[in-house]
Order: sequence, then C-alpha cells, then structure tokens
Amino acid sequence: MPTTRCYYEILGVERTVSDEELKRAYRRLAMKHHPDRNPGDAKAEEEFKACAEAYEVLSDTEKRARYDQHGHAGLRQTPGHDFRSMHANDIFSMFEEILGGVSGFGGGGRGGRARRGPARGYDLETAVEVDLAEVLAGCEREVEYKRAEVCATCGGNGAKPGTEPVTCPTCGGQGQVQQVGFGGMFRMVNTCPNCRGRGRVVTEQCPGCRGSGRTAVKRKVTVKIPPGVADGTIFRLQGEGEPPPPEASANGAGTRGDLHVVVRVRDHADFERDGDDLVTMLPVGYAQASLGATVTVDGLDGPVEVEVSKGTQHGELVRVSGRGLPNFRSGRRGALVCMVHIAVPKRLSEKQRALLEELAEIEATSVKKKPEPGFWQKIKDTFGGS
Repeated sequence: MPTTRCYYEILGVERTVSDEELKRAYRRLAMKHHPDRNPGDAKAEEEFKACAEAYEVLSDTEKRARYDQHGHAGLRQTPGHDFRSMHANDIFSMFEEILGGVSGFGGGGRGGRARRGPARGYDLETAVEVDLAEVLAGCEREVEYKRAEVCATCGGNGAKPGTEPVTCPTCGGQGQVQQVGFGGMFRMVNTCPNCRGRGRVVTEQCPGCRGSGRTAVKRKVTVKIPPGVADGTIFRLQGEGEPPPPEASANGAGTRGDLHVVVRVRDHADFERDGDDLVTMLPVGYAQASLGATVTVDGLDGPVEVEVSKGTQHGELVRVSGRGLPNFRSGRRGALVCMVHIAVPKRLSEKQRALLEELAEIEATSVKKKPEPGFWQKIKDTFGGS
C-alpha cells in the first residue's frame, strides 16, 4: 500500500524545489538505499521504494499540483505504480535515465544484475468507494482505469509501419555509455541518452504511439467485494497491470503487472463503524427510560427492537447482538450498539404539562439534593482535571 508520509520529507526537499533539484535529491537517496548496497536490510529497501513513489508523484506536474493542494487524498482516484510490491531492480529500470548505473552496482537495465525470470510489467493502483449497506451485503464494482498497452500499429517497436529501428549510433547498440570520473578512479555506466537503453533508435516514428511503442488505453474490470470489507483493504487483480516496458520487451512479451484496488468505505449519516459493530443513537422518552420499554430503532438492514431496562441513564449503551456488520473472515455479524439519548420534548400538551408538574412536585421532595459520593471526581476525570 502506498506510503502516507510526506513526499517532500521523504526526499528531503522543500516544496519550492525545482525539477532539477528534485531529480538530484532522488538520485542521491535511491543510490544510498538501493538493496544492492544494503543486502538484507529491509528498512533500506522500504526507503528505496518510498523514494521512488515520492519522485513519481512530485516529478509529474499534474500529480504534484493535486498533492500540494489535497495531500495524499488528492491522489486516491489517480492510478499509479504500486512500488511496495515491485522488485527494486524493476524500479531502478523505471528511472534508468535518472539513476543510470555505477560499476559494481546492479541496475535493472543492460549491463546490470541479470533479471530473474521473464520481464515483468509495472503494477498499478486505483480505488473504489462503497457504503455501509454494501459492506453488509457485499457487492461488485466496475473499475475503469488507464494502462499502457503495446501499440497495435507498430507492434511495440515505435517505428512507422514499413520501417525498422536502427542501431543506436551513440552507444553502438549496447544501450549504455561509459564515463570516467575523478581521474579514472571509477567509471560511470549510464543509460544511453539517445536510445534510453534500447540499443536501437527510431528514424521514422509510428503515428499511433509517436515512437514510444506504447499507447494509453482505458480498461474496465469487475471487482467482487465480499461482505465485511474494511476501509483500506486492497484487492490484487493479477495480470491487470501494464506490460513490460519497451526497453525490457518491445513486443510486451513477459509478465504483466497487477492492478491493486483499494477499497474506501464512505461515512454514514446514522451509523459509526467500530470493527464489526455499528454504533447509533437511540432516542427514548423520560418515562421509557424510567419504567423500561421496548423501543424500535432503524438498523442498517431494517427495524430493530431494543429492550431498554428500567432506570436506564442518558448515554448508556445497549447492545443488540447479530445486527452489526459481518466479519470479513468468519461472516459472523457484530452487534448494533445503541447509545441512549433521553429526548426532552420542546412542546407539551396540557395533559403532559399537568403530569410533569405533578411529577416535579414529587421529585422536589424525593430526589436527593446532594450528588452521590464520587460525583465530582467523575466530573474531574471526564474533563481531564486533577
């Protein structure tokens, strides 16, 4: 699941940072935390992935503007890569033009550490909203999102039909160029800026994808959401992500990434959720609370009869088992928790007024004038006094 930490803090930059400064900050931290330089260090790998997530958002003008205005909430409906489930080398390949490669440091491109298994595409993430009634019964949601697809016009090579890419004159088809720094003490192996690691360049671009080999398409999938789902639950749809990037597989051969669907549960006007329990208000009259009564309240799935014991006080909780939400795993329903609210009428009939006046006279002589022992201590505890 994406991080909730501040992206600017992760990269150690100010909100006014320029694109170039942002790129330098990301490169420095990604090199520092890459798992190849920190073998077996899970924390370093998490930091590496957090940096990649932060850079992907802040380097995109539109995403950065939404993030600056609304924070993480502004990105919930915007599909993005799920860096937490990606292999570090896949992330390295994704930003090869920024990170490049250093001799002895495994990258995801040519000349770096060999990949294990077939090339894999990027994971994506999107979100769906459900209400409490749908949490109770379960539901299906049609999810629409965009993903990259291999261009149908050129087959993924980026060249105009009838032409073929040619060997890159800058790197001679190697996909990388070398630079020697600090008096020859070490050499930098960077992704070729001309072909971006592919080893071949397009002389006549495909009109369908403008030479990228990939096109953005809209896709719809149906997600089954079982009863009892909690806010923030993630469902993984295997193979619904993107194909491998062009530098890994021009024709998209290999394994597609996955689509991660995050469930958001909308607030309800009458109920608060507490795990599998539902909390609601139960208005009762003074006489009902004093004498006891059976009161009907609206539950999430219909009317519920609640037994109010005699002498029930304002604010007490009455539980009705089996009328809450189903447990996500067992299916067993929680309780409907009713908070008693003594309802005081604003308007009285003549009969009500006469009866209450008579009751008031009785209470004037029977109700204790002094509070019970410990009353003031309860008040202090409630308001945090000492």
